[in-house]
Amino acid sequence: MSVSLRNVAKVASNTFLSRLLGFARDVILAHLFGAGMAADAFFVAQRLPNLFRRLFGEGAFSQAFVPVLGEYVQERSVQETRDFVADISGWLLLTLVIVTVAGVLGAGLLVYLLAPGFAADPAKFELTVLLTRITFPYLLLVSLVALSGGILNTYGHFQVPAFTPVFLNLGIIAAALFWAPHLAQPVIAVAWGMIFGGIAQLLFQIPALYRVGHLHWPRLRRNDPGVGRTLRLLGPAALGASAAQINLFINTVLASLVGANVVSYLYYSDRLVEFPLGVFGVALGTVVLPTLSRQSKTAEFPRTLDWALRWTWLIALPATIGLLVLGQPLLITLFRYGAYSAQDMEQSYLSLFGYGLGILPIIAARVLAPAFYARQNTRTPMRFGIISVGVNIFISLLLAWPLHQLGLSLATSIAALVNALLLARRLWRDEIYRPAPGWRIFLVKTSGSAMALAVGLFLLRGATSDWLQWSAAARVGHLVLLIAGGALLYLFLLWTLRLPELRQLRRR
Repeated sequence: MSVSLRNVAKVASNTFLSRLLGFARDVILAHLFGAGMAADAFFVAQRLPNLFRRLFGEGAFSQAFVPVLGEYVQERSVQETRDFVADISGWLLLTLVIVTVAGVLGAGLLVYLLAPGFAADPAKFELTVLLTRITFPYLLLVSLVALSGGILNTYGHFQVPAFTPVFLNLGIIAAALFWAPHLAQPVIAVAWGMIFGGIAQLLFQIPALYRVGHLHWPRLRRNDPGVGRTLRLLGPAALGASAAQINLFINTVLASLVGANVVSYLYYSDRLVEFPLGVFGVALGTVVLPTLSRQSKTAEFPRTLDWALRWTWLIALPATIGLLVLGQPLLITLFRYGAYSAQDMEQSYLSLFGYGLGILPIIAARVLAPAFYARQNTRTPMRFGIISVGVNIFISLLLAWPLHQLGLSLATSIAALVNALLLARRLWRDEIYRPAPGWRIFLVKTSGSAMALAVGLFLLRGATSDWLQWSAAARVGHLVLLIAGGALLYLFLLWTLRLPELRQLRRR
């Protein structure tokens, strides 16, 4: 197998640290703001730059830029590659400055579009607009970070980009702990913490860029063919890669309309779902894209894709079961302090259940889409992304009012499933990918082990009322034992069934 499991593990371990700090950040935010007005305002404000980040930053830009850069590294001279990086940096920076200025000036309109329900509460609306003006420049910072990360990943330097998000969480945590208590409106400090974290992220990558020879002044030269090709790929890639973010955008709009605090319920549950998506989904997608780009014209291409899909199933299945069975203990252990009430936990679990069902198709799509991007085909994922957005809108409108956050989260998961199935069907139809032998027995062994895991966790988790009464230390202790015990049980069953993929863990 040409994809290094060691590289996946490096990215995953650094991302794991970032996600742990993300949980610490969210615990602090839940303690300070619960699921009230300030929390709703901040979660909407930070979602706006994150939505545009998928359009201009790590999602779409990397998928358009990395394959072209990989081609330059393999087929062009060092100077031509450096010229291409300098040129694409200039055009990206110019676009980001224009969008950032427009976003800050038009913050009121953006908030009204994203959360129209907030307009009924002038104080909440004004606070959200203020926070959006503070946080929107994070788009510029994180998109430049994504550019740097794409360069480093192409040269096989995965650890620095994977560790970089740690600084965003540190910036928010520091602002929340040391600055927020001194402000009349503490959430303003948290918004500025995003900006400080983004600056730290960018500065952290500069030495690594220098070491690979790509620390350049941006410039605006239009005659580089690589720039034109990247820009042509970028538009479709932006729509395709942004499907999940657009679905979240729609969920936020409807959440602001269907009930109080629904935005916060969706946020807290989404943070738990983002843990397996971020740790494994991002790690796998990060390593697979440059690998597939190098292999796009070789027989290794389908074998690499098959390997990635097997590991997607192997990891996403127990992650889904763990979140569904242990969802309430997780929410209680992480967030049930301060302003975050037991009712907030119960309502957040409804959306966690809906989002949890989407873990497998979302990670699968993050593996399948790079199979198209590596071949410089961004239009097909774009079309399927648009279809999935349409599915999400239809189901959200159908379920949002009767089921509130549960309906919105279910719509997101169903849309992700449609997207993954369409991508897989096209790869099959075009004879780009055929499952390798052994899939049937692989599915039987992993599914049986996962079912045993679900039964074991359900029998051992205890009553929700007990978790609510325990101290923080007791909650953490019980949760660690359940997660560790569940992981060992799953691995033991797979080892007993002699699953071939586990041999890779011993070799690497």
